[in-house]
Amino acid sequence: MTTTSDTATATAGDRADRVPFFPPDLFHEDREVLLRLLYEIGTGADQKFILGDRTRRFEDALRERLGAADAVACSSGTSALHLVLTALGIGPGDEVVVPALGCAPLAAAVLHTGAVPVFGDVDPATLTLDPADAETRITPRTKALMPAHMFSVMADMPRFTALAAARGLRLVEDSAVAQGAVLDGTPAGLWGDAGLYSFVQVKSFGMPGEGGLVVTRDEETGRRVRMLRNHGQDGVQRGLHHTIGVNSRFDEIQAAFQLHRLPGLDARLARRAEIAAHYTEHLTGLPGLTTPPPGTEGRCHYVYTLLADDRDALRDHLSAVGVDTHVYYPRTLPEQTAFTPFATPGADWPHARDAARRQLSLPVHHRLTDAQVEHVTATVRAHARRARR
Repeated sequence: MTTTSDTATATAGDRADRVPFFPPDLFHEDREVLLRLLYEIGTGADQKFILGDRTRRFEDALRERLGAADAVACSSGTSALHLVLTALGIGPGDEVVVPALGCAPLAAAVLHTGAVPVFGDVDPATLTLDPADAETRITPRTKALMPAHMFSVMADMPRFTALAAARGLRLVEDSAVAQGAVLDGTPAGLWGDAGLYSFVQVKSFGMPGEGGLVVTRDEETGRRVRMLRNHGQDGVQRGLHHTIGVNSRFDEIQAAFQLHRLPGLDARLARRAEIAAHYTEHLTGLPGLTTPPPGTEGRCHYVYTLLADDRDALRDHLSAVGVDTHVYYPRTLPEQTAFTPFATPGADWPHARDAARRQLSLPVHHRLTDAQVEHVTATVRAHARRARR
C-alpha cells in the first residue's frame, strides 16, 4: 500500500461512488455457492434444516481451529452470551461486572438471567473494561466479570484472569467481534470459563443472517450450553428435556455456507489488518485525533475506531467526500433509558462517557481497494490539519 497524500481529497468530492462502511457486495463472490446450498438442503431427502451434520462439521472445524474443548453454534451472539451466563449458574441475586461502553446485550443478557449488571469504566486507550476499575465494583454479590473486546482491541485478559482467580469469580469473555485475535498465544474466546463469537454479516466472519458460537475449554460448560440451546434436550433422545432451555439452534444452510468460507478467513483478516496498520501509520499523532494502540498482539480489526475531538465535524466532512463512517455507541450503557434503573447511584464512568462523545469508526472491511483506503486516510489527515489551523 503506497504512502498517502493529502492532495487526494482534491478530487474526492467529484467521485460518484462512495466508500461503504458495510460493503453491499460482501457475499457476491459466494452467491452461486449459496444458491446451490439452498437448493441442495431445501430438496434433501432428510429435510434437516437445523442442527444437522453440517452444523456438527462447522462446530468441529472451529473447535479444532481454536483448540477448544467445545464449540456450540447457536442463533446469535446475543443468545450465546445468555446461554453462557445461564450455563454458569448466574441468576437472581447475582451481580456481573460489565463495561459501561458497549453493546446492549452486555447488560441485557445479564438482566435476562435475573442478575444485575454493574457497570465499570473503560481504559482510555483500549476502550475496553479497565481491570483496576472493575475490581472496585466487586461486591459480595458479584458472581462474574464480563469484559468485552471492543472495536479492534482485546481486553486485558491476563489481568482479568488473575483477578477472577483471586476473587473466586467466573470469567465470561465477550469476544463477539474478535474472531481471529490472539493474545499471548491464546485465541480470543478461550481466556475465561467461556467466550463467544457473532456471525452477523458485519462481523469479521459474518454471514447473510444471524448466528453465534460459544467456545470453551470446559467440556461440562459446553454440554450445558448444548442442552440449553435446544430446549434442554441432550440430543440423544428427542422429547426428553433435562433442563429449561430456549430455542437457539443453528441453521444448516448457514453452517454449510460458513464451512465454504472458512478457508478464506485468514486472508480476509490479513487484509483488514493491513488496512488498519495503514491507518495507524498515517493518522497517529494528528492534532485532535487518537488512534487505537498499534501492533498486532490482541488485535481483531473488526472496525477501526478513532477518537476525535470534533467527531461530528469529521464525520460530516468524510460523508461529504463519499466516505461512510459509523458511530457505534453514542451513549454509555448506564445512560441508556433501558439500563439507567440498574446503574449504581452516584457512580461515574468518565472514560466511557468521553469515548462515547468522541468515537468514530472508519471502513476497514476486506473489500476496500487501496485507492479507497488512501482516500479515507487523506481525507482524515486533511481535516485534522485544517482544524488545527
